[in-house]
Amino acid sequence: MTGKMPKKILIVDDSALMRRVLCDIIESDRRFEVADRAVNGVQAFDLLSRNKYDAVVLDVNMPKMNGIELLRELNKYKISARVMMASTDTKEGAKTTLDALELGALDFIHKPDNAADCRLDSFRDKFLEVLSIVAESTPHTFDNAELSKSRLKTNSQMVEIIKKKAVNIPGSKLVAIASSTGGPRALQSVVPNLPADIDAPVLIVQHMPKGFTASLADRLNTLSAVNVVEAAEGMELKKGTVYIAMGGMHMKVATSPSGRSVIHLSDEPSREGVKPCANYMYESLSDSRYDNIICVVMTGMGADGTEGIRNLAAQKKVHVIAQSQETCTVYGMPKNVVNAGLSNQVTGLEQLAQEIILHVGISNK
Repeated sequence: MTGKMPKKILIVDDSALMRRVLCDIIESDRRFEVADRAVNGVQAFDLLSRNKYDAVVLDVNMPKMNGIELLRELNKYKISARVMMASTDTKEGAKTTLDALELGALDFIHKPDNAADCRLDSFRDKFLEVLSIVAESTPHTFDNAELSKSRLKTNSQMVEIIKKKAVNIPGSKLVAIASSTGGPRALQSVVPNLPADIDAPVLIVQHMPKGFTASLADRLNTLSAVNVVEAAEGMELKKGTVYIAMGGMHMKVATSPSGRSVIHLSDEPSREGVKPCANYMYESLSDSRYDNIICVVMTGMGADGTEGIRNLAAQKKVHVIAQSQETCTVYGMPKNVVNAGLSNQVTGLEQLAQEIILHVGISNK
C-alpha cells in the first residue's frame, strides 16, 4: 500500500542527549515519526492517557516515575501501549528486563552507555528492527484479577483431566518449543502448567541475547512444577525437565558414546537472523533416539522453525502445534508453519500446555 502514514512514536527518556539521538534514528526512517517526547514516567503516563501511539520507546531509570513503575500504572488503569524497552539496564541478566516483559513490554534493546555508540550503524539497524516489530505487534490484554484466578483454576483442573487421559502413550517422546517476540510472557502460560511427571524432556529456543536466558530459566523454575534450567554443554535430557537454549548459542541434541541424549551447544553463525535458532534444534533431532516429537511454534516474528520442522518431519514422527493468531503478540513464526502445511493443529495460548500433556502423557515412574 503506497502513501502509508508513518507510525507515531513516543520517546520516554530523561537524557536530553539520548532523546535527541533516538529521535534522529527514528526520523531517519520514513516508516516512523516522533510524535511526542517525555522526560519521565509521569509525563509519559499523562501523554498515554490522552493519546494513541504506534509504539513507545521506554527508558528504565528516570526520576519521579521510572519505566517499571510506568508499566505498572498502565496495567492498573488498563491503558494499552506497544512498549519497547531501551535502557542501559537491559544488559546481561538484568531482572528489570524480565519485569518489564511480564508487565507488558513487547521487546527490548540494550542501549549503549555512551550516546555516541548509539549512532553506530549496528545499534541503529537493530533498534529500527525491534521498533518495527513492536509497532506491528498486538498489545497485551488486561485480565480481570478474578477472571485470571478462575482461568488458572480451570487450567489446573483441565491439566488433571488431561493427565488421566494421557498416561499410556508408548515410545520415547520429546517436546521442542520455538518462540520469539512475546515469548517470555507467553511461556508463563505454558511451562508452569506442565506437570512434574510429564513423560518427556522439553526443549525451548527463545530468541534472547546472551545473559537473559539464565534469568528467564530461573524465573520460570520458581513458577513451575517441572525443573527449568538454562541448557549447558553435555546436559543429559531427562523427563520432567525444561531446557532453555542459552542466548548467543545454538542448541542441538546429540547422542553420547553411551547412547544418551545430551545437549550440544554450537557457536555456528546466526540463522534466520537469530542465535539461538530453532531450525538447528529441530534438525538435530532427526537422528535422535526419540520416536515421537511434539513441535510447538509460538509467538514471534519471522520464519524460524519452519525449515527445521520440515526437515525433521522427513525423518521422524512429529506432531506440530502452532499458537493461534489471536493469542500471539506477533503472528509470524506460527503463521509460516501453518502456511507451509506443516501444522497438525492450531491452538490458543491457554490450551498449549494441555495439548502438550495430551500428546506425550505422564511418566509411570
